[in-house]
Amino acid sequence: MKKSPTSKQWTTKKLQPTSESDVDRKQHALKIAKQLAKTYTDVNCALTHRSPFELTVATILSAQCTDERVNMVTPALFKKYPTPSALAASKQEDVENIIRSTGFFRAKATNIRGMAIKLVKDFGGEVPRTLEEMVTLPGVGRKTGNVVLGTCFGLATGVVVDTHVKRITRLLGLTTRTQPEQIETDLMELLPRKEWINFSHRLIHHGRRICIARRPNCIECPLLNLCPRVGLRQLEDEHSSD
Repeated sequence: MKKSPTSKQWTTKKLQPTSESDVDRKQHALKIAKQLAKTYTDVNCALTHRSPFELTVATILSAQCTDERVNMVTPALFKKYPTPSALAASKQEDVENIIRSTGFFRAKATNIRGMAIKLVKDFGGEVPRTLEEMVTLPGVGRKTGNVVLGTCFGLATGVVVDTHVKRITRLLGLTTRTQPEQIETDLMELLPRKEWINFSHRLIHHGRRICIARRPNCIECPLLNLCPRVGLRQLEDEHSSD
């Protein structure tokens, strides 16, 4: 059986701390994007949907909720309300009962119903294709707008910053900021536009499979040689007894 590497071996052979003094931040970001693309070649949105309308609803419901839970709820919701006009004509209590398990169900029901009403009233029942118009919809901010426009229309309007992206980009030294819109600004400056859509999808997959918040699997991480010293210290602690 192959022996696990010691912390010393990993320090000298695998981890080379990255800093602004020896690697340009844009080059560092591009190396990360390329490695993610090589590792996660067929990424897509984890929220099940068949249309921009469905993805908009699902993304609103995903706030403070797992994608898995949302995917359990939306089939019944879309069966009963398959179009914006149907959802716009729905009763608040009926929608609340269907989405209750996603949490904050009253506010979410209000938002998805309000979103549907505005789609019918102002956009002919069609999801708009600009971020400026998207964020006028109830419950829709930059994150939801970027998700829908990027996934459904291939429009790179920004970089989606969810909890995984926020956490891992800070670990990787791509930003030091804490607010999603500030992090998005940093990433948009570092990454070429062609990477904006898939970068987030791939990093989210990475956060769920490898760089797990409570128990990151650093040894198996394809970004190990690009991870700054915060990762080195953690790895040294994990292998201090080897």
